[in-house]
Amino acid sequence: MAGTRLDGRVERGNRTRQLVLSRTVDIASVEGLEALSVGRLATELRLSKSGVFALFGSKQELQLATVREASRIYVERVIRPAARTPAGVARVWRLCDLWLEYSQGRVFPGGCFFYEVIAEFDARSGPVHDAVARAQRDWTAHVERTIEEARAVGDLLPGTDAPQLAFEIIALMETANTVSVLHDETTAYRRARVGIASRLRGAATDPLRVPEVP
Repeated sequence: MAGTRLDGRVERGNRTRQLVLSRTVDIASVEGLEALSVGRLATELRLSKSGVFALFGSKQELQLATVREASRIYVERVIRPAARTPAGVARVWRLCDLWLEYSQGRVFPGGCFFYEVIAEFDARSGPVHDAVARAQRDWTAHVERTIEEARAVGDLLPGTDAPQLAFEIIALMETANTVSVLHDETTAYRRARVGIASRLRGAATDPLRVPEVP
């Protein structure tokens, strides 16, 4: 019986934690991680301040948990679906297209969660900066690996500079995100797709493998 009660408390705690994090990622994507506070979350979600605090213990841990939750969502919406496409230039394209869908579809209301918090923490130091920087490095490394795989299977020219191509592709995606959020329009996403497709065709052994942008 005691075990059942404990399991019930743990389950309720997990549900409450997920409820809080589903709100914090939305807030942070628009206002930044510094906008998060136990009092605000307790009021908005109609929870006790002590209950929210007990789940995280500090504002910093709340911020770190929010970064981890955003990373989890990012993997689910972008990285895992792209991995279902066979390695090659088609996977590179799918990864980029999913990222643009993630931003345009406002999975987070502020567009790309990480673009917002990188701008907030890029010149700071400490555990939150490190977590954000690690997420950015991991994403860049993933794009580079995807390009390297495409080169290895013969879809990209042997001399393709994977880090350079990844840098250019990411720059196009992030610019689309910025312009779209700033002006509340979607034209920038098509421009990014056109630019990415053009860059991939220039590096592809068979340009026809890169789809036309409608």
